[in-house]
Amino acid sequence: MLLEKRGVEIVGAIERRPELIGCDLGEVLGLGRRLGVEVSGDAESVLSRARADVVLQATGSFVHEVESDILLAVRHGCNLISTAEEMACPQATNPDAAARLDRAAREAGVSVFGTGINPGFVLDLLIIALTAACRRVDSVTARRVNDLSPFGPTVMRSQGVGTTPEEFDRGVAAGAIVGHVGFQQSIRLIADALGWRLDRVEERREPIISKVARRAPHATVEPGMVAGCNHTGIGYADGRAVITLLHPQQIQPQAEGVLTGDYIEIEGDPPVRFSGSPEIPGGIGTMAVVVNYIPLVVAARPGLLTLNDLPVPAARMGDMTLSRRGLAS
Repeated sequence: MLLEKRGVEIVGAIERRPELIGCDLGEVLGLGRRLGVEVSGDAESVLSRARADVVLQATGSFVHEVESDILLAVRHGCNLISTAEEMACPQATNPDAAARLDRAAREAGVSVFGTGINPGFVLDLLIIALTAACRRVDSVTARRVNDLSPFGPTVMRSQGVGTTPEEFDRGVAAGAIVGHVGFQQSIRLIADALGWRLDRVEERREPIISKVARRAPHATVEPGMVAGCNHTGIGYADGRAVITLLHPQQIQPQAEGVLTGDYIEIEGDPPVRFSGSPEIPGGIGTMAVVVNYIPLVVAARPGLLTLNDLPVPAARMGDMTLSRRGLAS
């Protein structure tokens, strides 16, 4: 996507998989041509040499997995956009790390921001934008129904796909089956935008038990086995459920007549209803949201930012020129 944009130069590529280190980025992308950017496993060296305006980080889901790499980029004077789900609002689950990241970014004069399709867009930014048409909001209920079939084995394990119902329950109890990562963040972002002070956030994970055989590239499910995770997050204010987010994820939902889609219901004055099917694609959507935020993040104030701190992004179809410095991915 970056190669399709004007005004963007990729000046570095950092990778952990040893089989890709030393390859030209064009080879890794299967372009049939060289880009003159060698994939490196030495982040310190790349960041020192590249002098990038912004680093795009897509390496993990949790703050504890990505914090040290973010701080390394910040120390080299780089703005950073992360796809780690918890980075959409690290204040929600890891306020100490959020404070460290904010302090480091302010001292370096750069911005740190987390985003993606969800969290980052469907179950938070889109909801927040729709409430602008309301003079009063009483509650929000939103649902994202998606197909896990294109995803790899790591996602299958984290969603419990292919387990028995008993194995699913044990996996949830042990923390091995996590379902969707991001409800805490999305609920906090919505509440902050609307000025709601939450009492607590509750989450529930339930198995989606298949009645039919299902097949995906990285999973096989027989009748009676788990095809995915039905994950719910609920935010309470003054003892009342004010934000309810539902995210049933499974392989081949169409096998049982389930259509994918994104659905938002806002109760208030006036009530607002939004629905779209099929789902907004997660992979392409995440890439687009990240790239389209680049000019906004580079121009933003220093510090740790959330989507509530930035303008609403738009597809960048024109020149994305940033400065004479480059872009490291």
